[in-house]
Formats: sequence, C-alpha cells, structure tokens
Amino acid sequence: MNQFFIINSRKIPKIFLLILCVVAAFIWYNFQMKVVPVSNENQTNREIQMITGEFVTETADGKKIEVYRFDPGTIYLKKGEEVDLKILGVNGDEHTFLIENTDIKGRIEKGKETIVPLQFDKPGTYRLICITHKDKENNGPMIAYIIVD
Repeated sequence: MNQFFIINSRKIPKIFLLILCVVAAFIWYNFQMKVVPVSNENQTNREIQMITGEFVTETADGKKIEVYRFDPGTIYLKKGEEVDLKILGVNGDEHTFLIENTDIKGRIEKGKETIVPLQFDKPGTYRLICITHKDKENNGPMIAYIIVD
C-alpha cells in the first residue's frame, strides 16, 4: 500500500499547515479589492451635486431665525478641469447667484436643477454667492467656496 495516504502523527502538522495555507490564500483572494477598468469616453465633465438648504430655529424670546446654505459648502477642482455643478433647489423659492471674479451668473429655483458649467484657468478660491441671501439681514450669508488648485 502506498505510504502517502497513511496518516501518522508526523504528517499531521504538515497537513494542518497545508490546510491553513489554502484557507489563508482563499480568504486573501476573496477580500482583495477588485479593480475594474473605467472608461470616461462617454462622460467629458465631472459632475458635482449641490443643494440649497435652510436652517430654522427659534430664540428663547420666540424670535424665528432662519438661514439659507449651499451644501456642500466647499468644492474642490483642478485648474483647467471641466466640471458640471448641478445645484438642486430644495429650500427657498429662488436663489439668484454669481461666482465672484467671473462672468458666471444664474438662478436656482425650488424643485429644479440648475447646471453650471465650470472651468477655471487660475488657482484660487472663488465664492459662489446667493445675491438673494447675501447677508444676515437677508437670511444669509449663503456662500459656497470653490477651491481651484
């Protein structure tokens, strides 16, 4: 009879080590991040989603305080990158806006999505300012920061 198939006390540690290696290799393989190649052939611009939001509270003396915000309040772009900023109007009927130090102006309406194409040739911080809510007296400031590097 072939002695390979006979299990004795000297072979048990070797068999255990072999089984342990097989199980470890199986676990390692199955928990590796699967890398899938992605092609951007059909999409030319990166999309960034933003919403208009509102915070409302009441002071101890019963005065209502509200403020409007962009969310996220800060976005990051690379110099020269083409981006579609998609702003969904959630709170507030209308927000007229501009992007400081550019010619970009527009309007966001409640329940609608406004698409703002962006591309900056100079690094810096650009402020997206809601003119309707520009300061504390007008339930603001409603400002988002566009950081370009």
